Amino acid sequence: MTTTDKIIKRSFDFIASILTIFFIGWLIIILVILSYLIIGGTGIFIQRRVGRYGKPFFIYKIQTLVNNKDHKISRFGKFLRKSKMDELPQVINVLIGNMSFVGPRPDIEGFADKLEGRDRILLNVRPGITGPASLCFKKEEEILIDKEDPDKYNREVIWPKKVKININYVENYSFLKDIYYIVKTLRL
Repeated sequence: MTTTDKIIKRSFDFIASILTIFFIGWLIIILVILSYLIIGGTGIFIQRRVGRYGKPFFIYKIQTLVNNKDHKISRFGKFLRKSKMDELPQVINVLIGNMSFVGPRPDIEGFADKLEGRDRILLNVRPGITGPASLCFKKEEEILIDKEDPDKYNREVIWPKKVKININYVENYSFLKDIYYIVKTLRL
């Protein structure tokens, strides 16, 4: 990414996040309140993730789990996840600047922070709400649910494929491709 690419990308993220909050902020608030009333807890899910340059940050999502310890998903939570509306609060992360609309998804510690060699190029960009690997593995939860050892399959099969896809994204960055990924995500 050139310096100009970075300026255009961040400018787009900043302006688009303000517009998104202006137009759908009310929806985010309603969904957080509904999650609080239906599921309990706080209505918002906050989790530590690995961001740009390997620095940790807190990601915001709408709470979908009844109990974060046993990973029981409520019916309302299933709806939020299937529609991807649980991801809407991440627009705040984009506004703050620790995420972008498009980029590699931010992972929990133990993945991106463990990248080595050439793969560390992924840490030079802000993680994204969507991106080529996210679109490729849009049914990741469904894939993993059928596996005998989902964690092992994720680490040995899915994660390495995501790294390759995301390296290609970073090395061949184009603002027009970012627009393409956003449009493709909104069409799902």
